[in-house]
Amino acid sequence: MQAKPVIAIVGRPNVGKSTLFNRIAGRQKAIVIDEPGATRDRNYMDCVWHDKVFTLIDTGGFEPVTEERILIQMREQTNLAIEEADVIIFLMDGKDGLTPSDIEIARQLRGKGKNVFYTANKVDGERHEELLTEFYRLGIDAFYPISAQHGLGVDELLAVLTEDFPKVVERNEEGDKPIAVAIVGKPNVGKSSLINLICGKERSIANPTPGTTRDAVDTIVKVHGKQYLMIDTAGIRRKNKISLTLEKYSVVQALKTINRCDIALVLIDAEEGITEQDAKIVGLAYERGKACIIIVNKWDKIEKDNASVGKFVEKIHDEIKFMDYAPILFISALTGQRAPKIFSMIDEVYAQYTKRVDTSPLNDLVEKSVSRNPMARAHNRSMSISYATQTNTKPPTFVFFVSNPRGIHFSYERYLMNQIRSEFGFDKVPLKLIFRKKR
Repeated sequence: MQAKPVIAIVGRPNVGKSTLFNRIAGRQKAIVIDEPGATRDRNYMDCVWHDKVFTLIDTGGFEPVTEERILIQMREQTNLAIEEADVIIFLMDGKDGLTPSDIEIARQLRGKGKNVFYTANKVDGERHEELLTEFYRLGIDAFYPISAQHGLGVDELLAVLTEDFPKVVERNEEGDKPIAVAIVGKPNVGKSSLINLICGKERSIANPTPGTTRDAVDTIVKVHGKQYLMIDTAGIRRKNKISLTLEKYSVVQALKTINRCDIALVLIDAEEGITEQDAKIVGLAYERGKACIIIVNKWDKIEKDNASVGKFVEKIHDEIKFMDYAPILFISALTGQRAPKIFSMIDEVYAQYTKRVDTSPLNDLVEKSVSRNPMARAHNRSMSISYATQTNTKPPTFVFFVSNPRGIHFSYERYLMNQIRSEFGFDKVPLKLIFRKKR
């Protein structure tokens, strides 16, 4: 599965990074899950522009609230974004002209081996373009004047920027490709120990020089004759003076890894319990329609009684109500306790994730479900479903042709989803329901 290119928008505060982010992300507004723990502070978005796909990151969301130490933190933020991104839009303010901070950021961007697009924002016409000559002091060949607010020049910038990006391809059934499994979680939760346990050997990072970007490491594992592609998130280096940044950084990293997997193993520290950060990572997988298995690690360190597992499961479900179907396993990556169960669970989840339901039994179920629980009227008109069909897997996706798609209440959508889950055995994976107007 090809990784989506990552574009980061960097620049000092107040140059319009978020405006540009929203302009590029367009009308694809964030999925709002009205549940605690789901990702709300949106600093990234999967985007499609002229059939080119990429993940966009707005480092504006990473900016510190405090005024002091602003330069130090800005430098950290920019560096983190630089590490993660394939392409960088370096945004400056066309009205302010070139500032010392811009010169400092440009200096950092040099020699990073990244593709940088130097861009001046707030350029609303010819009268502002005269101000741009001083930006060439940065010693750059190409320069892109834009107005993020009015959209001027943004298409031209994107055309150049996405020239070599892969095009959107419809996901076909993937024959004998290995199941792609990502191991994600907060720093120090035991991801490397689990990978080492699964792969049966200590894998060292090839280049241990401080400051080296460690990207996701892929390993093919064969278990009972089946192949699995294990995608391990890079280890996050200890960085001083970072708290907020580290957390945001690990979310961005998890995001890149989750984009490439079929199933995400989300590791939780048994001693800490499920944290907001864990819920955020699960939220990322949920929004991308990925199957998830929650792995509670370090279970050997917990003093237990008969009710321990039940209480722990309840607490997890409280935090991630939106993904209460995700199976939960309790293991110790260090001792190997219960770890063999992981692969049988992956197989079970993957079988559901790729399962197809025939149209005839699906429509029989829909008919029964509607007669058992008729649809509420919408705008004083009766509602009906004329036909349903499964259009995709990973996640299993069902399209319903209805008299009025807007009239479907979310509680009725949930009812239909639960009926499909129990009838066809989709109890461990996400499902996607789409309502279209019947033609």
